[in-house]
Amino acid sequence: MTNPEVALLMLSLFIVMVLLGFPVAFTLLAMGIGFGYYAYYEAGSIQTITDVFNNKIFYLLNQNTYSVMENDTLVAIPLFLFMGYVVERANIVNKLFYALQMAARNLPGSMAIAALITCAVFSTASGIVGAVVTLMGLLAFPAMAAAKYDKSFASGVICAGGTLGILIPPSIMLIVYAAIAELSPLRLYAAAVFPGFLLAGSYIVYVIIRVFINPSIAPKPREEDVPPARVVYWQLLTSFVPLTALIMLVLGSILGGLATPAEAAAMGAFGGLLLAAMYRSLNWVMLKESVYLTAKATAMVCWLFVGSWTFASVFSYLGGHEIIEHFVLGLDLASWQFLVLVQIIIFLLGWPLEWSEILIIFVPIFLPMLPAFDVNPYFFAMLVALNLQTSFLTPPMAMSAYYLKGVLGNAIELMDIFRGIMPYLAIVIFTMVLMYQFPGIALWLPDWLFGKYIP
Repeated sequence: MTNPEVALLMLSLFIVMVLLGFPVAFTLLAMGIGFGYYAYYEAGSIQTITDVFNNKIFYLLNQNTYSVMENDTLVAIPLFLFMGYVVERANIVNKLFYALQMAARNLPGSMAIAALITCAVFSTASGIVGAVVTLMGLLAFPAMAAAKYDKSFASGVICAGGTLGILIPPSIMLIVYAAIAELSPLRLYAAAVFPGFLLAGSYIVYVIIRVFINPSIAPKPREEDVPPARVVYWQLLTSFVPLTALIMLVLGSILGGLATPAEAAAMGAFGGLLLAAMYRSLNWVMLKESVYLTAKATAMVCWLFVGSWTFASVFSYLGGHEIIEHFVLGLDLASWQFLVLVQIIIFLLGWPLEWSEILIIFVPIFLPMLPAFDVNPYFFAMLVALNLQTSFLTPPMAMSAYYLKGVLGNAIELMDIFRGIMPYLAIVIFTMVLMYQFPGIALWLPDWLFGKYIP
């Protein structure tokens, strides 16, 4: 076989191994080392048993590990994760959901709207989809079920709202994308502001219209359950305002050029500790759990980077990137056709894979082709970021649905959850089409803040 054929075999075997359930990071490492040993092997280089390790793949692995550990951009990841885990354990979310529910009581589907806003705020603070869906499944779903909400409708709200954190800044996903594509995280954050809030707003508009057409799926709260206005205002003041202020300070300091993402993340982590102390939730057990979960998630991300960079280096050395690039360029596609093709591929990859694997392994294959099709890399990044929402919402491997089913057990059937999330999947695709038609949705704010992008 020629080397490009070996590269394609390498990619195919990786996909099969992942579908069989092997850990992604260590599968990448194993594939990278195994095929890299073949790629860098020199005939006659093994004379003694110790010469077995005399192969450039081990030097490459060592260098990639060091590069990940010294990457300044990635420093923000553990800090944002720590902020999210602390906020999750500070008992803010239940108060926030209740306050928003009462404040929106006159709107159709007030509890669903409150759940979406709570998901957006909390997922923005944490960036951990599984944690948001799980916590909101335990908090909001029983409340909506008790209020006679349609279970499929309620589950769709929670699953869709829980994924918003990977798009709305400060997003961990955008930090990872910046490191992969070598783009400015500041411009990425600015580019994601309007698409993120447009998607969240579209979800809310859908809920209002759906409930207005069919009020039986989301009954109005009873008057006797509504507290006095002063109680509602106090709840908003003590729950919504502090958390939103923390997020805005973190995001504002980044977009205003006052702090790097890592510095802003450190400020956010400290702010999370202050919020936990204000809510009297800060204790040794909570702090220990937050540090442990942060270390665990950070280690996973770092090893995923090490594995993916080793895999990608070997794949490129064997000619894999080159053969795919030649194939795509040989199709003589227009710019819009290239974008549609890539987004369809990413959409399909979202069935078996999560956003991290798609972003780290497959997106770099297409990044070198952007200049050939005259595609703005920040615009492309926002299309990918929107598309990655579908990796959590597309049956049969919609991870949001499985997170929710895992905490609700027999309270709802998986097929009911799938039915509930399908409209939101359509909204994501509609938002992508809208952004393609009006690129300024993504590009206006970064161009206004930092000047027009020049390749």
